[in-house]
Amino acid sequence: MLTIKVLGPGCPNCRKVEAHTREALASFNPQPEFELIKVTDPLEISQYILRTPGLVINEKVVAAARIPSPEEIKGWLSEALEPA
Repeated sequence: MLTIKVLGPGCPNCRKVEAHTREALASFNPQPEFELIKVTDPLEISQYILRTPGLVINEKVVAAARIPSPEEIKGWLSEALEPA
């Protein structure tokens, strides 16, 4: 199961990261099990990154202070789904 966190106060850029993440998830067949968490608390965000928006997959920061493309996110999700 994937744990995905979108980090940010809820600004348009943060919403775009969430939309790109959902788009990347929808491209998988079958769709993996996942939990998508929006983290808006500044104190919690600061435990991961200094500038928003951010994206964390399975507690690994994959993007900070930028909006990754759906293709980029799909690559990170694929890596996270590979057996250890």
